[in-house]
Amino acid sequence: MTEPCPTPLVTLAERLADASGPVIRQYFRTPVAVDDKADASPVTIADREAERTIRAIIEAERPDDGIYGEEFGTKNLDAEWVWVIDPIDGTKSFITGRPIFGTLIALLHRGRPVLGVIDQPIVRDRWLGVEGRPTLFNGQPARVRACAGGLAAATLGTTSPDLFPGADQDAFRRVAGTAKVSVYGGDCYSYGLLAAGYYDLVVESGLKLYDFAALVPVVTGAGGLMTDWDGRPLDATSSGRVVAAGDARTHRETLAALAG
Repeated sequence: MTEPCPTPLVTLAERLADASGPVIRQYFRTPVAVDDKADASPVTIADREAERTIRAIIEAERPDDGIYGEEFGTKNLDAEWVWVIDPIDGTKSFITGRPIFGTLIALLHRGRPVLGVIDQPIVRDRWLGVEGRPTLFNGQPARVRACAGGLAAATLGTTSPDLFPGADQDAFRRVAGTAKVSVYGGDCYSYGLLAAGYYDLVVESGLKLYDFAALVPVVTGAGGLMTDWDGRPLDATSSGRVVAAGDARTHRETLAALAG
């Protein structure tokens, strides 16, 4: 039976994370210049150099693969294999000295995420998710926790309630108003902690492909569920409204609350 993601590609993904980490560490908690992108989100030399490092390795070793990067755009998106890169997911945390950001490296096979790495280069946490394999957290199997009381007993995470546009904010507030505990901040790190059994639920809206593609194999490989707000699997065509949950009941009740 053919592997969904061949082992050499898994090895390459970890090498990409290994290469980007030192680039980011050298700039962390230093007075780097912060530029504003067209969408008003911040970007630094660390974001750009880390992505350049990752792209250079991919282009040298897998020249026919596609690349979808946050900082330097897209290339060959009709390829069978497409690498999706967010060099620093959580740049606001990076520039304020908080080590709760991460490097996201995903691999899509015909538009579907089959491999994901969440790498936190400061505290050296790493999650590796590969379709058909258990998720690893720092080299050991990771597992979500079941939330016996469903949404009403859940610890909920999101980056910020202010990031939900329009009616999405009302929908999120229905979820947050039911959940037992709400924790803000964390970007991709929250999904890793869900996969490791510390959160029960993460809900977000307005994500780009490079924000969520790497998270899907990590969460599902740890026994969790990650879908859009309508319960559909996430892929390259998804809208960016996502729900990640540690168990089916919490996921089901969250979808119902979002739907109103």
